[in-house]
Amino acid sequence: MTTEPTPDGRAAMRRATSTLLGMLLTLLSLGAATTPAQAAPPGYLSLEATYTTVANGWERVDRYLDTTSGFHAEQYPQDGRGDQDGQRRTFFGGVKQPYSGRFLLYSAPGWNSGSRSTPVLLVHGANDNADRAWANPGEAGGYGCGAVSCPSTGLMQYLAARGYRVFAVNFAHKQGDNLMQAQQVGDAIAVIKDRLGVSQVDLVGWSKGEMSTRAYVSSLRPAWGRPYAGDVRRLITLGGPNGGYDYPFAHGWAHDFSIWPQCGGSVNAPSPHLYMTCYGTYTAHPEFAFTPTDGYDVYPGQRQMLARFDGTYGIDMTQQDWYTTYHGGQGFYTSGTGIQTAIDAGSLIAPLHKAGVPGTVATYLLAGGSPSVLGIYNENRGPSDGVVFVDSALDRTGIANVAGTALISTANHLQLGWHSSACAQIAAWLG
Repeated sequence: MTTEPTPDGRAAMRRATSTLLGMLLTLLSLGAATTPAQAAPPGYLSLEATYTTVANGWERVDRYLDTTSGFHAEQYPQDGRGDQDGQRRTFFGGVKQPYSGRFLLYSAPGWNSGSRSTPVLLVHGANDNADRAWANPGEAGGYGCGAVSCPSTGLMQYLAARGYRVFAVNFAHKQGDNLMQAQQVGDAIAVIKDRLGVSQVDLVGWSKGEMSTRAYVSSLRPAWGRPYAGDVRRLITLGGPNGGYDYPFAHGWAHDFSIWPQCGGSVNAPSPHLYMTCYGTYTAHPEFAFTPTDGYDVYPGQRQMLARFDGTYGIDMTQQDWYTTYHGGQGFYTSGTGIQTAIDAGSLIAPLHKAGVPGTVATYLLAGGSPSVLGIYNENRGPSDGVVFVDSALDRTGIANVAGTALISTANHLQLGWHSSACAQIAAWLG
């Protein structure tokens, strides 16, 4: 038999229920306070495809399209040397020359389960990709890894094995505009924040990747671009041309033999020359120029890294036509406009110095000290990693909070993403 509770009993039950409900709401509010707020994914970003069968140890790859109207299709070399290849072409939907508003976001194993609180975004350099740069340095052989013997794993595996939640961006254009790519660095960070419910990300930019990462945190952007969102904890640059570089103009003749098709060259890089003689034939290639020429502008990202070092380290006078290559004019075998014309056409070094990296971003600069890179004519005018001067990689101009610098004397420019000492130093800086 059941007995109806008395009025006093019903009042006591209501008080107990109210107390329990209050405790529950208090616990929920405490839980909400200790969970990072999850940012909404930007409305201008469209997730187009996700791939889970990925080589080189990655867990997944997502293709995104930034629909912001300022993005535009960049020009590619006519002979295909700058086309997307390998799995990257598949991830770009089978398109060999993708639209520059698209990018790939790679996720390493443990991206959603690693013990480290701040995720890491890796940003590759010129004529490179997320696979070779961070996960399989030997993908392109010795020329790609900078040494006779190449490892099969890189910084991605090193960091993931130590509990870091690792991501990497892969740009559509291998030599593209650093200001557009800086916007995509911001896009990738926004996606990571949304996925993980975090407020900040650590950035690692290698070589040309330093330009887009630094431009992002400095709010250096095109008129249509978005400013820095205040979401970077630490910025680490690896062999980044913080002070610029002039290698192609200082070593033009040797540099061009790897580029000019009539000389047997096929490297996806710009030339300081517009005309060159190969095996007795004088030919023009305006599509390889640093500056916009005859309707071509294939290498804007390289032009943006230029700065003069002739006043500090001189010019390599062993090179054919060394004077006209650097300063412009007609030489015996070559003709070009010179480095100053290219700088005036759009170098970003001075604007980056002026914009400055805010003091809220702890910045770390890593330089390589071995000037011997397999397969290229090495920078020989002063201390360098074979491509970028140590002075440039460690240049502090415009950086408000330089939290650390290091020189890995045994690493060249192409080893900075996988050399054991470099990996250990990067992990130490990430904390």
